[in-house]
This record gives sequence, C-alpha cells and structure tokens, in this order.
Amino acid sequence: MLPLNLPPALHDQIEKLLGPRGYLYKPEDLTLYEYDGGVDKSRPDLVVFPQSTAEVVSIVKLAAEYNLPLVGRGAGTGLSGGAIARAGGIVVSFSRMNQILEIDLPNERAVVQPGVVNLDITQAVEADGYFYAPDPSSQRACTIGGNVSENAGGPHTLAYGVTTNHVLGIEAVLPDGTVIETSTEGEGYDLTGILVGSEGTMVLVTKVIVRLMRKPEMVKTILAIYDRPEDAGETVERITAHAITPAAIEMMDGVMLRMIEEATHASYPMDAGAVLLIELEGLRETVEEQVEQIRAVCLACHAREFRVALNAQERDLLWKGRKNAFGAVGRCSPSYYVQDGVVPRTQIAPTLKFIHEVGDRYGFLISNIFHAGDGNLHPLILFDHHVPGELDRVRQASDEILQHCIDVGGSITGEHGIGMEKMEMMGHQFAPDTLEMIARFKNLFDPGCRLNPGKMLPTGRGCMEIRQRSGDLSL
Repeated sequence: MLPLNLPPALHDQIEKLLGPRGYLYKPEDLTLYEYDGGVDKSRPDLVVFPQSTAEVVSIVKLAAEYNLPLVGRGAGTGLSGGAIARAGGIVVSFSRMNQILEIDLPNERAVVQPGVVNLDITQAVEADGYFYAPDPSSQRACTIGGNVSENAGGPHTLAYGVTTNHVLGIEAVLPDGTVIETSTEGEGYDLTGILVGSEGTMVLVTKVIVRLMRKPEMVKTILAIYDRPEDAGETVERITAHAITPAAIEMMDGVMLRMIEEATHASYPMDAGAVLLIELEGLRETVEEQVEQIRAVCLACHAREFRVALNAQERDLLWKGRKNAFGAVGRCSPSYYVQDGVVPRTQIAPTLKFIHEVGDRYGFLISNIFHAGDGNLHPLILFDHHVPGELDRVRQASDEILQHCIDVGGSITGEHGIGMEKMEMMGHQFAPDTLEMIARFKNLFDPGCRLNPGKMLPTGRGCMEIRQRSGDLSL
C-alpha cells in the first residue's frame, strides 16, 4: 500500500504499468533515494524504474493526472542536490534504461539510454581506437543522463570541453508526456544546448546521441612537485601564456596529497606543498616537444621535481590517485563538503590564499583539488556533522569562497550544477533580468512546475514558491 499522502489509486496503476518489482514505496526502501553525493536530504514518496521511453511517458502522464512532482535520477553521484526530491513526489530512476543502443564508428557516434555508465561507453569502443571524452571523477559510476542534466566535466575538460560539446542529440519527455527529439546537426534553434545542463527542470532525458573521439597517437602524463601551492598556481598561468593547451592540468595541495597517498599508494610525495598532474596528447613529435616546454616552465616556477610516467601502468596509477581523491578524504574526516567554484587562471594563486584564510577564520581544515587548467576549484571543507551547528558554519564558509569566485570574475559552478545547493548564490551571480529569463525558459517547458521543483532559481523565483502558493506541495 502506498503512503497516505499519495492517491490510493496510483498504486494499482503503477503496479499494472511496471510490475511489482518496478517501484519502491516502503520508507526503508526510499531512504537510499533521499540523498545524493552532497549534504542535503529529502525523501521521495515513490521511486519508479522504467525500462523504456513508453513507460516514462506513462509515468509522466500519471504524475500529471495527480499533479505530483517528478525528479529524474541516475546513479545519485551528483554533488548539488539535483536528484533529490525536495518537494516529495515521484523519483524516476533510469538505472534499468542502461543499454548502448547503437555504435556508429564511421560517423563517430553512439546512441545510449540515460542509465548507461559513463565509462562503459569508452570500454565499448576502445578496442577500435575510440573513446568518450567527458570523464568526471565518478565516471565508473555516474550515468549519461545525469551527465547531460548537469553538463558534467572532468579532468580533460581543458582540451575536450564539457558534456554539451559531446552531445549530438537528445530524446526527451516533456511534463505532459510529449516526446521530443533534438539535434545539433540541423537547422533551427539549438534545443540540445538549452536542455544540456538544465538539471532535470525542463525534461526527462530518455536517449542521448554522443560523440566518439579517436584515441591520440601519444599520451604523456607528468607529475610536477612543489613546496608551495602558489608556485603550482603560477605554473598554470605560465603554461597558458606559452600557448600550450594540455589535455588536463590537475592540482592537489599537500593536505589532499597525504590523504590520497595513504589510501591509494599512487606514488605521490607525502611532504609536498602541492603537485600538478599534467597530461599531453597528440602527435608524437608535438607531445615530445611540449613535454620539454612544460618541464622548463615548471622548473622556472620552482618545481622541485618533474616526473614523466614511463608507461601506461605508471600513468594509470597517477590517475587512480586523482580519481579516488574524494573517497580518500572519507577515511580521514567524518564528513566533508566539496565546492565547485571557478576563477580565471590568473586568480588561482590568490584564491588558494583566500581559501586558506577562510579555513583559519572558521577553524576548518580545507584541502584543495581542482581542474587547474580551466580554473575549476574543488575546495573540500573537512568537518564533523555530529557537532551541532557545524554544517551551518560550513555552508557559511563555502558561500564566502563562492562569493570570492564571483568577485574575481569567476562563477559559482563549473560542473557540479546549481541544484538546491547554490540556488541563493544565483542571485549573486546574475542580475534580476537574467534570472527572470531563466525562469521564463523553465516555464516554457514546464508550466505546471512539476519537474524537479525547488532547484536552480533562488527563493521567490523558482517553482517551489509557485507550487507552495497554489497548495500543490501539501502531499
């Protein structure tokens, strides 16, 4: 029997559509779906597991009939509360829509369902010399539908761009059950560009056409070791000034290095102040020349050591440390809060200094790991959620860091999205007229405010307030 705050008739309709194992409604089962990779929580009233676009359409129409909120969910690895059912209602989990439907190597594309794991695409085509470029740190778990919704990035964003640069088309379901298809290869408005990064507030994505890339002829991975984080930050600025664009430039400070090395044994120096993990890709001659150019820049910026991975095993080990960083932090702190601000590359060193000052002022240890090549910082604030009031202080410290990012010409997010985490900061980033235009786009696709309400826009401008005023959230 469904919870009392859902219409009793909905139980029979859902079971008839999906079968007895196609949905969850018991409190103990719903607990898993009340959170994502962030710190916010809110429990849905129902979780459904469609296996086709037709079933998604039927679910959407039922939700419309009973005026229930809908939230799409992939693997739940998001970090901004995007997949949390803030207003209750129905979570649509795409975990059973997990098939690679077509691989078209002559046209360098693949057609996948939203529940396909990011890394599975590369593994399906790598024997033929291809790969899927966007590579979030959670790529072994995160799914393409979530990547599209959040416009996910990753370490290799610097050279390859983010998800929107690799999506050629989308099939999606509107809140009234209408199925639309978009393409980047035809005439007319770029609906694909509008929907990628819309965080599930406009449509439910049911199919994605992704771009495949050819593997480069040569890859070289470098570890540059520094005593001072400021020197590493200056190196990034100078590499850019030399007109060299590596495939990736990742930076980790000393606090992060020690946590990673204790957990993964990736051969990171335990006594360093910071390291840069730099990857070069391309033609053999070009890459070999760039290695020496970058060596000269690193040493000029006081790198105490410059290592080049000798083989694929050494390269994989270095990246293992970077990709497993967040898990390593979990071994050392009861809780941590990860942020996602962006600053111009010239502001990396000053911003690191500011983050350190924030940590001192609030009494928190803050470690830093980020995509230095495009200025996308991920400061991790270590804290204990068992201490009363600690999370509120962490949020205050985090907001100060994001405000600093705005003040120096940056942004409040690079790849984690706005979700429910950064809603209020949107009013600091954008002028009222811009926020109004965003709200108009939302209303165009979802006039009933049923898709992922309570996300993206600040208080007073979003769907949550509209539904509250009309009494629709008294579920």
